[in-house]
Amino acid sequence: MNLKRKKKFAQLTEQDLDFKIACITGQMAAGKNFISNAMEKNFGCVSFDLDVCVHTVIKKNEKEILDAFSLEAKKAGINLLSKDGSLDRRALGKLIFSDKTLIQKQENLVYPKVIKATKDFINKNSDKKLILNAALLYKTPELLALCEKIFFVRASFLKRLWRAILRDKISITQILKRFRAQRQVLLEYQKTGKQIVFIKN
Repeated sequence: MNLKRKKKFAQLTEQDLDFKIACITGQMAAGKNFISNAMEKNFGCVSFDLDVCVHTVIKKNEKEILDAFSLEAKKAGINLLSKDGSLDRRALGKLIFSDKTLIQKQENLVYPKVIKATKDFINKNSDKKLILNAALLYKTPELLALCEKIFFVRASFLKRLWRAILRDKISITQILKRFRAQRQVLLEYQKTGKQIVFIKN
């Protein structure tokens, strides 16, 4: 493995790559997916994107989620339905990121199903070097407990803001609300006492 050639994207050493299961995390738009994909390509890792898993779970449980948040959405003047009658995830995000109790409410609905899907993936790929790609894995302690180390992806505030504007097509106000909601992400991972490997992106 030629680490000198491959260190451009992650500044990793052989020791950093010595794990069975690891978490790749970071604040919104830091570049977790880029690093995760690069580790798959260059180091033979297999990754599981928990953000994608959350979206899949929400899609499969739209009715339950609509029922759970319909009253709050009505009070806030937010329509949770898209033109085709399906759940509008951006509208849901606008609603729940306005109130910490609503974030918790969604997590209580979604996370048990996400945990099950993640454990199923781990069991099916037990012979591989696995990456759990997730911004907020600390909110599912039983999954984080499976990780031997944490790769924390960092990027400057302005770089993250620009990426989020281009990627998410939502207002700067909404982006900043989400940034604020993740201000303590690194501290939460430091509380675990697990090894943290910082990656500048």
